[in-house]
Amino acid sequence: MAIYLKKAVKTPASGEAEVTRTVAEMLREIEAGGEAVARDYARRLDHWEGAFVVAPDEIAAAERTLSETLKDDIRFSHRQVRAFAEAQRASLSEFAVELHPGVTAGQRLVPVEVAGCYVPGGRFAHIASAVMSVTTAKAAGVPSVIACSPPHKGQGIHPAILFALSTCGADTVLTLGGVQGVASLAFGLFTGKPADIIVGPGNKFVAEAKRLLFGRVGIDVFAGPTEILVIADAGADPSLVASDLVGQAEHGVESPAILVTTSRQLAEAVMSIVPRLIAALPEGNAAAAAWRDYGEVAVAEDREEAATLSDRYAPEHLEVHAADLDWWLARLRNYGSLFLGEETTVAFGDKSAGPNHILPTKQAARYSGGLSVGKFLKVLTWQRMTREATRDIALVTARISRLEGMEAHARTADDRLRKYFPGESFRTAV
Repeated sequence: MAIYLKKAVKTPASGEAEVTRTVAEMLREIEAGGEAVARDYARRLDHWEGAFVVAPDEIAAAERTLSETLKDDIRFSHRQVRAFAEAQRASLSEFAVELHPGVTAGQRLVPVEVAGCYVPGGRFAHIASAVMSVTTAKAAGVPSVIACSPPHKGQGIHPAILFALSTCGADTVLTLGGVQGVASLAFGLFTGKPADIIVGPGNKFVAEAKRLLFGRVGIDVFAGPTEILVIADAGADPSLVASDLVGQAEHGVESPAILVTTSRQLAEAVMSIVPRLIAALPEGNAAAAAWRDYGEVAVAEDREEAATLSDRYAPEHLEVHAADLDWWLARLRNYGSLFLGEETTVAFGDKSAGPNHILPTKQAARYSGGLSVGKFLKVLTWQRMTREATRDIALVTARISRLEGMEAHARTADDRLRKYFPGESFRTAV
């Protein structure tokens, strides 16, 4: 049985009830009051009183403030994400198949009409989130992509985010953040185009707004604070393991950072290094609080127990610093995205490797993957049959329907048998 050298004192569920109450009330107010209420929330919470729909000349002006190196980096990230998303799209296919003589069925892949992409602002300029969400929607063939992001330090959307959104093909950009931004996407405020699906990471209020709106709109994943779990064996480099744990803990004070290892010596080494790395970060970094409240270190008896424990956590990001990487790839089942080998840190995936970084948290990886082209595509089925084929289909349908007590269903089959095969006798009940 695993031995915990450090246990989290809080869980991702801490404080959820109050967040739910606050977000639910805001959504009710914005839906009832429309754009005026959204404007008021933007003024009070983000201190923004400018235009909400970003004009093309503002995007062009933002681009002029950026260095060529930064623009090239954003273009590189876009190419990587687009290439992976296009490969995902190519792996999906439409088809038609004859299931029974005269019975043909198939599927179509139809993109949603309007996708809303939320791009966080706040303390960081989340360039990569803009790339991940908009690029993937466009690769899926979504006709209208509306992005929103909060103002940065009262000066409108961060110029790098604006450039990324433009580069990746956003059709409309809104200067709105938080619950009011998500609500505006869902209700079609400022654009007249309610989103069919809303994607993108955000703080706990943004995540809760998406959760409460799910059903009315589609969402990518049930998201919470960023998570990392590192599996490491005795051969792992404790400095790199510690660095990667701290690297993700800086996302926020509620971000879990977990080490599962088969080596107590490595566990103790990592635990001694992490505080030093945190202390060397700029003042105000969130990693210290995240590690204190949400950090965990477990020592497993063997790699099978380590894998079982990891699958129980179902982390958003899962790194493996261990021998026999192919074994881990085949064995592990529950994660948002898997990073194999010390060369493949989560930060690479977050920013520029290619696979999407918008991933499930809070154990949602047990049943869901992350954002992909498929999230923007509706798999629509169709069927067609000849009159001769209805002979068998109608008989089975009528008998099953009657057994279920659904007489009206049965009679739709009876009617066709009488029309298409007059004079014939059929056994339409069991």
